[in-house]
Amino acid sequence: MTAYVIRRFLYAIPIALGVAVIIFSLVHIAPGDPLSALVPADAPSSVVERLRRDYGMDRPVPAQFVLWLGRTLSGDLGVSIATGRPVAGELTRAVANTLLLAVCASLIGFPLGILLGGVAGYFNGRAIDRIATATAITGVSVPHYWLGMLLVIVFSVELNLLPAMGMGPGGSSAWSWDWTHLRHLVLPAVTLSVIPMGIVTRTVRATVAEIMNEDFVEALRAKGMRESQVVRHVAKNAAPTALAVIGLQLGYLLGGSILVEVVFAWPGTGFMLNTAIIRRDLPLLQGTILVLSMFFVLVNLLVDILQTMLDPRMQRA
Repeated sequence: MTAYVIRRFLYAIPIALGVAVIIFSLVHIAPGDPLSALVPADAPSSVVERLRRDYGMDRPVPAQFVLWLGRTLSGDLGVSIATGRPVAGELTRAVANTLLLAVCASLIGFPLGILLGGVAGYFNGRAIDRIATATAITGVSVPHYWLGMLLVIVFSVELNLLPAMGMGPGGSSAWSWDWTHLRHLVLPAVTLSVIPMGIVTRTVRATVAEIMNEDFVEALRAKGMRESQVVRHVAKNAAPTALAVIGLQLGYLLGGSILVEVVFAWPGTGFMLNTAIIRRDLPLLQGTILVLSMFFVLVNLLVDILQTMLDPRMQRA
């Protein structure tokens, strides 16, 4: 098992390097001048050239990549062009806010998806299966931003039950575990949990339905096992597939919450990424995308290891 884990870590290194190359290349290919956020259009050329030297933009692109990668490996993600503050400091707060939102959405969406999918697969073809499948399809089909705006209209504007924007009263970005702040978390967490819930439901439903048709299930029943014991065996066989989908969806929750964070003005990485795109803030844009991508790689690595622990046949394969 130790050798397998080391091998998976080694496989992740070239993946992370490839992600870094793609991020740097795509950001530099995008049109627009990032210095336009700092200097007006009629600024003297000497000022523009000095800023280019300060930010290393006067060097060839390969040289810029090597310098950027070296600084990144040392923990220096550069300085934001728009704010002049270190990117690492701004990302630390934003990542914590996004993790809070993603974990809460996971606690809502994943258990509900596993429950609905397991029940639908067990009662395959019955009315409860059709209801769960329709719920999953609806969840997958509803756009995040539309659902978020709908919830704001219903629960914030019409019923005045929950706040519509921010992490705390008055648009505060400081978090505290009290009801005043938790109320701000309800709507974005529910909105973000809907699509993962639908995807997990459909995957678990298909997996459980397939396993229920396997010969070993009939053999377990023929041996006189109680139905609860049969269900435990089915759940154990379905766990690796469910875990793989949950890992992917957790990565998407960390990196794909930009629309939800913009709708609810949640000060996380998605909101920061949107701001960096609008301002053409290259250091902030590169740092944010890189951190989110590394989270995705790390989550999938951990899921791969957990799958092997649940099903040793994967390691032998």
